[in-house]
Amino acid sequence: MMILILFLVFGSLLCLGLPIVFVLGITALTMIALYSPTPLIMVPEVMYNSLDTYPLMAIPFFVIAAQFMVRGGASKYLIGAANCYVRHFWGGLAVVAVVSCMLFAAICGSSVATALAIGVITIPAMVQHGYPRYFASGVVAASGTMGIMIPPSIALVLYGIIAEESIPRLFLAGVMPGILEGALYLSWIAWYSRRKKLGGAPRASWSETLRATGKATPAFSLPFIILGGIYSGLVTVTEAAALAAVTSIIISLFIYWEVKLREVIFITADAMKPAGMIMFIISTAIVFGNWITEAGIPAKLVNMALELKLTPIMFLIFINIFLLILGCFLEVVSIMLITLPIILPVLKHLGIDLVHFGIIMVVNMEVALITPPVGLNLFVISGVAKAPLSEPIRGAFPFVILGFIEIAIVTYWPQFCLFLPNLLMPR
Repeated sequence: MMILILFLVFGSLLCLGLPIVFVLGITALTMIALYSPTPLIMVPEVMYNSLDTYPLMAIPFFVIAAQFMVRGGASKYLIGAANCYVRHFWGGLAVVAVVSCMLFAAICGSSVATALAIGVITIPAMVQHGYPRYFASGVVAASGTMGIMIPPSIALVLYGIIAEESIPRLFLAGVMPGILEGALYLSWIAWYSRRKKLGGAPRASWSETLRATGKATPAFSLPFIILGGIYSGLVTVTEAAALAAVTSIIISLFIYWEVKLREVIFITADAMKPAGMIMFIISTAIVFGNWITEAGIPAKLVNMALELKLTPIMFLIFINIFLLILGCFLEVVSIMLITLPIILPVLKHLGIDLVHFGIIMVVNMEVALITPPVGLNLFVISGVAKAPLSEPIRGAFPFVILGFIEIAIVTYWPQFCLFLPNLLMPR
């Protein structure tokens, strides 16, 4: 009966179109009032205490860094450098979009920021050079999802906090899947572009290439500062995020001159809006997760796994399907916060490596970002390209299929993800 009421309350609120933060909060309050001895007056205290976590401070700092790199011209210079190196290939401008997204992902950690920053420049350029608009939109929508895989990733930071896993190990585990994703996308683009005779611009001169590379160097120094600081042991992830925020402000103000001093406070305020919403969702989700644990639902799932004699592979197949379905209706942060408190005990019982599962989850979330009806990148790119939503959906469809291939590789070949963390940061 309790499970039925849980699904009825949660599903009804979701169908009414309430923001997920209120869906989680109202559901938690309802279930606590009905089935928990905890007084409701304790809920605000739990919400407040849930945010008093040092690693969680990395999220707003990474959001600030992303905002300044978007507004400070970093995307323009990264695209300029990538254009010089790869524009002469088949589908050259599409290749530029993918490579630029990979580079920008290594700076900001956000899929939406990556798609927006790169799409504003590359989609009009592709359309102007004869690329179909649906194809251009699909390329950038899909490539932007690498923002939550290639480190530093806000999604991996959040997963590490919830699962109590090493965030540096998660960052290392995301490197190979990120490269694989880029390779799969580039292979499809090369095949499609050669078939449709797209691209093939003149090769850039050495002087043009060196000039563009020099302009992009300050922007591309940021991932080396962040990851170098973390893996050298000089800074923690949170300190690295703060360093990234300060460095991005300096680059935008004093190197690229794209941001004026009086704009700093307004850009920071803009960054705090999504960061604040993420924090609000986290606080309500932790209340919801605490009740889930108190109600014994994870323990019941473990017992069910014992009774059904599930193997790790069988469980991962089920979870992949479940996450893909959820991804059609919810966004990334919500899915992670809702599902992880429930399934983490089962993962531990089955002996599934939590770092490996973190990458499985993020790959599923990448596919979720480009699947309707709630694929966030599809809406972002629809606005950027000034195209109906049907166009980025059509353009992203081949990349969804490639995403399924990557899910299969990452899920059933654990060492593909774990090779680098085991090599560089053994437990």
